Amino acid sequence: MAAELVEAMNMVKSFRVSDLQTLLASMGRSKSGLKQDLVGRALRLVQTEYSPELLKNVRQLYETRFPKASAWLAARRPESVPVTYPALNTSPRGTGQGTDYLNGIPKPVPPPAAEVKLVPLPFYHNLETLLPPTELIAQNSEKLQESQCVFELTTSQVEQIRNSSELRPGMKSVQVVLRICYTDSIGVQEDQYPPNIAVKVNQSYCHVPGYYPSNKPGVEPRRPCRPVNITPWLHLSTVTNRVTITWGNFGKRYSVAVYLVRVFTSGELFNQLKHCSVESPDRCRERIQDKLRFDPESEIATTGLRVSLICPLVKMRLGVPCRVLTCAHLQCFDAVFFLQMNEKKPTWTCPVCDKPAPFELLTIDGLLSEILKETTEDEEEIEYLTDGSWRPIRDDKEKDRDRESSRSPDYPVVDICVPEANGHSPAHSSTNQSGKSGSGGASAGTGGTSAGSGGGAVVDLTLDDSSEEEGGGGAEDSEDTDDSQDSPAPKRGRYDYDKDLVTAY
Repeated sequence: MAAELVEAMNMVKSFRVSDLQTLLASMGRSKSGLKQDLVGRALRLVQTEYSPELLKNVRQLYETRFPKASAWLAARRPESVPVTYPALNTSPRGTGQGTDYLNGIPKPVPPPAAEVKLVPLPFYHNLETLLPPTELIAQNSEKLQESQCVFELTTSQVEQIRNSSELRPGMKSVQVVLRICYTDSIGVQEDQYPPNIAVKVNQSYCHVPGYYPSNKPGVEPRRPCRPVNITPWLHLSTVTNRVTITWGNFGKRYSVAVYLVRVFTSGELFNQLKHCSVESPDRCRERIQDKLRFDPESEIATTGLRVSLICPLVKMRLGVPCRVLTCAHLQCFDAVFFLQMNEKKPTWTCPVCDKPAPFELLTIDGLLSEILKETTEDEEEIEYLTDGSWRPIRDDKEKDRDRESSRSPDYPVVDICVPEANGHSPAHSSTNQSGKSGSGGASAGTGGTSAGSGGGAVVDLTLDDSSEEEGGGGAEDSEDTDDSQDSPAPKRGRYDYDKDLVTAY
């Protein structure tokens, strides 16, 4: 039964919009809405109203689209992989487990809440139901209420707990958990704590997850409602265990249930995802071609779709590209990091579009997995083309850097700082410091002539007096050389030029 349920769900995930509408209409359900709404509606239909007639309709629709379905289903659901989608609301096994109590009243036993179904959780696999969903009943008009329930463990259940492996020191993988939800018979219910909740097991208070702090101003902290592990405080024997729940009575109705579960790690869920939910490269190419040809959101014909090879969660290169079947985008996120984050803080939200991303709708992109093997670490983006092919997109900065490195100069490079034979730079020449304009002009001319005797005429257009201090060009001065030698050198100010010398640049 459970294997057929998983098989039907996998078939529904591969349906197109027309197939989903046909299935929903045949079962009297609404067929309007976007594809992700239709897929979610069809999956809930399979989970809650599973029947031979429904399975027959799903098989017919699937075989119409995929005539060779048997091979794909065998690859999708190998026999060696354990199925983790249990039927909801399993009845208690055996009648000799003792009497269930609520609010301390042993008889009559309160009836289970009407058709309350708790949503299956990916990290928790139900082994047995110790207490089915039963409504918390207020005893008086006080706001703070206290309810009790009693159950016993069988010898086999105790052995399962004791012989199970450890997730971490002191925490077993087989646990007894307490789940609380709204009392609502419509659909499946998520875990929801009542206000002022406190759980006491055999006279000892156990830990209830607290609130997540919020960094946004004006946003109240959110409380993660998940199953409460009560195993460490139980009597691991056939002795009766009593659980006392303190809760706030503010008009909402709540139901409580106790289960024996097997807790999975993110690594175990990842192994199941690799074996059970990998989309083949050919099917990925079909999806790309369909989106490029029939994109209703685009008014202009799309010739390509860009996809980043960087995970939006951790800003690192993708290792195992994963996405949600009901999402419209092709961008993937890393499956390992996504499962690890949901193991610590379960949100099950797509990091690309912020839509629900339940585990049963996750799939590994086989085409992008091949692309990651064929590309280098420097290539961070690709583009899908209309024919299903792809090409890498190089960064604009990398293109500019390559263009600059490959560009060669169009003119010869002349080094103007090579010293002459007499020790002077061609850009500097001695000048007359007497301050006479006529002598200064002659000196410049004489200096130019003597410099030219070394092998070519050099015209100095940047006259300054630095060469006289550094190189000592007194031998090439004019007739004022003797005067300049007798007179002391002019005092230099803050800047390296004569007070009376004005250089025109």
